[in-house]
Amino acid sequence: MPILNILRYPDPKLRRIAEPVTQVDAAVRTLVDDMAETMYHAPGIGLAAIQVDVPWRIIVVDVSEQRNELLTLINPRIVEQEGAQVMEEGCLSVPGIFEPVERARRILLRAIDREGRELEREAEGLLAVCIAHEIDHLDGKVFVDYLSRLKQNRIRKKLDKQEKIAM
Repeated sequence: MPILNILRYPDPKLRRIAEPVTQVDAAVRTLVDDMAETMYHAPGIGLAAIQVDVPWRIIVVDVSEQRNELLTLINPRIVEQEGAQVMEEGCLSVPGIFEPVERARRILLRAIDREGRELEREAEGLLAVCIAHEIDHLDGKVFVDYLSRLKQNRIRKKLDKQEKIAM
């Protein structure tokens, strides 16, 4: 399985709205496998298809310590949320940047799994944050959108500097 290229903020492709998956077939399962391998290799705890330049509503998440509880969510949507929590977030598309963001403490989610079965699942804490973060990607949002303009500008400058150093 190939490691996919992850788009970097502020790439305008990260602002696209992902399209629903109409059929879970071999192409979708291959993409899910490649996304999981890319996420683990990065290393990260979540990845949206839009981040690897595929505009489909697919995310993979694994917040386990052992990295052995992969959750595949196709066409995910949050149907309920409650409470609030602030956690420091990072993003594979915004490398090296971590900032506090407020999100729901608990969510109820509906999606389709890797085999095409409908699922409903509750999530709390880090898992809820990670799922909400990845669903934001499917809707063309990046976690830095929750930050002030000043912080967004500082992040862009820092990433530009990192890119110049890497060249």
